[in-house]
Amino acid sequence: MNIPQEMILKQIGIGPMANYAYFIGDAENKDVGIVDPGWDSKEIIKTAQKENYNIIAILLTHGHFDHITEVDNLAANFNCPVYISKQEYAHLNAKTIIKVNDHDKIKIGKIDIECVLTPGHTTGSQCFKYKNVLLTGDTLFLQGCGRCDLPGGNPKEMYHSLYNVLMRLPDDTIIFPGHAYSSKTCSTIAEQKKTNPYLMCKSEKEFLEDFMG
Repeated sequence: MNIPQEMILKQIGIGPMANYAYFIGDAENKDVGIVDPGWDSKEIIKTAQKENYNIIAILLTHGHFDHITEVDNLAANFNCPVYISKQEYAHLNAKTIIKVNDHDKIKIGKIDIECVLTPGHTTGSQCFKYKNVLLTGDTLFLQGCGRCDLPGGNPKEMYHSLYNVLMRLPDDTIIFPGHAYSSKTCSTIAEQKKTNPYLMCKSEKEFLEDFMG
């Protein structure tokens, strides 16, 4: 996969629910943000030390416990801001919360990461985008999408997020999901259009009736 050379992107499989956490940041100065640290802050810190990363931020795709459990510990340890959608901030206790809106940019070194609001799994679910790289959290998985039957879930909003936001991105956009629910660790928009049944519906009605029950 063609990751921009100036960018750090490191995927970590972590926790008992097949989560992925990510380091994302500036390859030149090693400044990074941690995306969705839901489990095992010791392993996250150990990896950062091994790679000589300088943790300066925490970025959250949404507020479910398996994505945020280690946030307060890490935010206090590194005295860094926590970025989360303004619809989701009530899930956190950290004192350094920064509430973001759709298309806001989070600066990590020289890397400007765009927040892409994609409600459906939760009210304030968001993806993080830099050039051709997209971290999709629990909005889009490889061969699936996030469930919409939990508090804050909305199948119609999920359809909009998938079909009118993510599927309109360039086909070469590389997808990195929030869980390891596939034998592959990443994919592209083009590949998912061809293989992901949740992205192959001919109408919203079909999506809601056949996939959301």
